[in-house]
Amino acid sequence: MPKKICVIGGTGFIGSHLVFKLANRGYQVLIPSRRRERHRQFLVHDNIKLVEANPNDVNNLQRLFDDTDTVINLVGILNETCGATFPAAHVELTQRILSAMRNKGVSRLLHMSALNADATLKQGKYLRTKGEAENLVMAAKHIQATVFRPSVVFGRGDSFFNRFASLLRITPRFFPLACANARFAPVSVNNVVDAFIYALEHDESIGQRYDLCGPKSYILSELVEYTASQIDVKTRLWKLTDFMSRVQAFSLGLIPGKPFSMDNYYSLQIDSVCEHSALVAMGISLQSIESIVPGYLGAQDTNARYQRFRQQSRREE
Repeated sequence: MPKKICVIGGTGFIGSHLVFKLANRGYQVLIPSRRRERHRQFLVHDNIKLVEANPNDVNNLQRLFDDTDTVINLVGILNETCGATFPAAHVELTQRILSAMRNKGVSRLLHMSALNADATLKQGKYLRTKGEAENLVMAAKHIQATVFRPSVVFGRGDSFFNRFASLLRITPRFFPLACANARFAPVSVNNVVDAFIYALEHDESIGQRYDLCGPKSYILSELVEYTASQIDVKTRLWKLTDFMSRVQAFSLGLIPGKPFSMDNYYSLQIDSVCEHSALVAMGISLQSIESIVPGYLGAQDTNARYQRFRQQSRREE
C-alpha cells in the first residue's frame, strides 16, 4: 500500500477534504502551494507537509516527486481567466506531471476528471480538455492510473450550493436561471474522497475510469429552489429560454470572474448523471444533499455558528 503521496491541487475544495482523510489514515501527504502562508490549516497535522512550489514548473514537480509513491492530480478550473486557460490547467499540467513521474520512476496516479469529459467534443473546452487529459493519463505506458469522473460535487466549502446561495441573497424577487432543465446527480465530497481511498487500497482500480454520482438526480431549477429554501430566501425563478440562456452566458462571460460563461452553457447541454455510479460497487453508502447541505448552508449551520460564538464569548469573559 502506498504511503507517501503528493497531492497536486490539495489546497482546493476536494483536496482539503481528501488530504486530512489521507493523513488520518496514516499516509504521509505532501501538498505544493504557490502561496503557502494562505493554507496554514494544513500545518496542524504531523502527516501533512505543505511546501511552497509552483506545480507548473516541471523541475519543481520532479523535486516534489522525490521519495513519493503516488501522485494525485485534482487540478481543474471551471472558467478561463487571464491567468488560467483550460488547456494549461487540464492538458499541459497533466503532461508535465506524467513527464516528472516518468523521470522519477513514480508509477501510481489518481487523476480527477469530470463526468462527460470527452476529447472529441466540438463545443465546450472544459469537457474537451478534461477528456484530452484523461486520454493522456490512460495512454501513458509507465503509469498505473485511476480516473475519477464525478458529477457536481457538494459539501462544506463547495462552489455550487454556496455560489447559488450568494447569488440568491443579492437577487431581488426574481432569479433569472439559465439552462434550468439541465440535470445533475450531485455527489458528496465525502463519497468522492472515499472513492480515492478505495482506489489507493485496491489494485483492481488500476486502469479504471470511475463515474461518481449521488443517489438522486435533479434538474438545476430544483437545486436552486432547494438552496433558496435552505437560506430562507423568498424568490421566484425565471427559467430562461435557450436563446436567453445563451445571451446571459455571453454577457456574464464578459464580467471579471465570469459567474456564467458560454463554456458553462455548453457543459450544461449534457446531463451530468450516471447510468451506474461506481460508488455502489465500491461499497460506499451514498450521501444525499438533504442529509449534508443543511449542515453547512441552512439553519443548522446558522445555529452551529451561533453556539460557537457563544462558547468563544464565554471563554473570553
